[in-house]
Amino acid sequence: MKKFLSFVLMIVLVITFSSCKKEETLLVVTTTSLDNSGLLAYILPEFEKECNCKVKVVALGTGAALELGKEGEADILLVHDLVRELKFIEDGYGTERKTIMYNDFIFIGPEKIEVSPIENVLAFLASGNDFYSRGDLSGTHSRETELWLEFGYDISTFGDWYNETGQGMGSTISMANIQQYYTFTDRGTYLSMIDDIDLVIAYENTDELINLYGAIKINDNLHNRDTKNADLFYEWITKEETQNLIDSYKKYDEQLFYSYKEE
Repeated sequence: MKKFLSFVLMIVLVITFSSCKKEETLLVVTTTSLDNSGLLAYILPEFEKECNCKVKVVALGTGAALELGKEGEADILLVHDLVRELKFIEDGYGTERKTIMYNDFIFIGPEKIEVSPIENVLAFLASGNDFYSRGDLSGTHSRETELWLEFGYDISTFGDWYNETGQGMGSTISMANIQQYYTFTDRGTYLSMIDDIDLVIAYENTDELINLYGAIKINDNLHNRDTKNADLFYEWITKEETQNLIDSYKKYDEQLFYSYKEE
């Protein structure tokens, strides 16, 4: 009987210990561009292995991601709209934000646009060349509309050459490819799809079209969330080893993202 009780106790202890060692989870809400590019699938296994924490990724446009953050339906945001990100922090929805990497936006289309700088590119498109905008309040859509506004255009006056898809980056590129339209995208998503589309880089200029990505920790006081894993991830994504990992991600021998070094 004693041996039986000892055996039962040992089983209970094993079950208890196993439950204590249960894998943690982290909810990361991010942009479709980071997801479509393959970067997250490349770097996140390292975090999961290092911190024994399973990451669940929800990929949306930056506008929708920020809204989920406001509602407390995220632990970490990885987004790319600096103005709205800073407003998010200012309004108390996030506790910390740091720029973690960058790439650039590009115009793609059926053929190269043989003019520059950017104001001439916009004039070329506005002359009636068919164009797909995401139209979804994402970071990419926000930057595109900022460009039109910066150079004196009112998109509400555009004709039927300008179309809004209301879709993510991958879907918008696919639609542009079918119709042979121009569109505005981040370089990473374009390169991740290059084998399946016929569109070329129509215009590029990294200095004019830099694309900054930020990591934001959600304010747990507003939603009673456990920040332990968010703290681990925020520290992990900003450390040198992870930044080097980001730099090492390539497609077709081209680096898709660059770690951000503060001067």
